[in-house]
Amino acid sequence: MSRSIGQRLEQYTVKRPQEVLLVSVEIEAQADRIAIFKGFSSSLMQSTAFDPDVPVLPENATIIAIDRLKSPYIPDNPQYIQQGLTWEAMQPLLEEVGV
Repeated sequence: MSRSIGQRLEQYTVKRPQEVLLVSVEIEAQADRIAIFKGFSSSLMQSTAFDPDVPVLPENATIIAIDRLKSPYIPDNPQYIQQGLTWEAMQPLLEEVGV
């Protein structure tokens, strides 16, 4: 069974706890921004379900861009490692950590 995009990104942050991912997505024609840190995802623009089994990043989401930031994430002073990565550009980083 293959892991979903959201699960792979969450696992990436488990293996790289010094990073936060900010994922800009479109879900059912609605923009959202999702923060992923230490294996957990949370929407910055929508409500996030209390149930951890409900994916914040559904399979039908279109990834617009992924930003890598240094942890801790401070909204007033974000420290970017890389900005505007595509899903394709993120693949080698996921493979590096085995997810």
